[in-house]
Amino acid sequence: MSTPSDCRCTETHEWVRTNSTGVTMGITQHAADALTDITYVGLKPVGTKLNAGDSIGEVESVKTTSDIYAVVAGTIIEVNQAAVKDPSLLNSDPYGNGWLVKIESTDTARLGSLLDAAAYDMKHH
Repeated sequence: MSTPSDCRCTETHEWVRTNSTGVTMGITQHAADALTDITYVGLKPVGTKLNAGDSIGEVESVKTTSDIYAVVAGTIIEVNQAAVKDPSLLNSDPYGNGWLVKIESTDTARLGSLLDAAAYDMKHH
């Protein structure tokens, strides 16, 4: 599956999509495929203040546990409870129903340094 063109990606396999109030983020299909069957999603609660690089939570699979890192500084304004209840959404629809958190942020300048979808896909496929 190709990364949607409206996403930017990190070297640690998080994706972000910007909107008027900040960003929505999740893990890439490449990360989901590498983890295989994701069995647990644990995310920091709404209201958590983050610096870029802080952990927003973790995902566990039958293989390993991986921390997920905030791409921008800001405050978590929404947590995807559907993904917490059904972690398989990260495997089946990581760019749609499997998003993880929404972060309210004015720190979006850093996003320009992230890989665009085409560059990420070339590097990881």
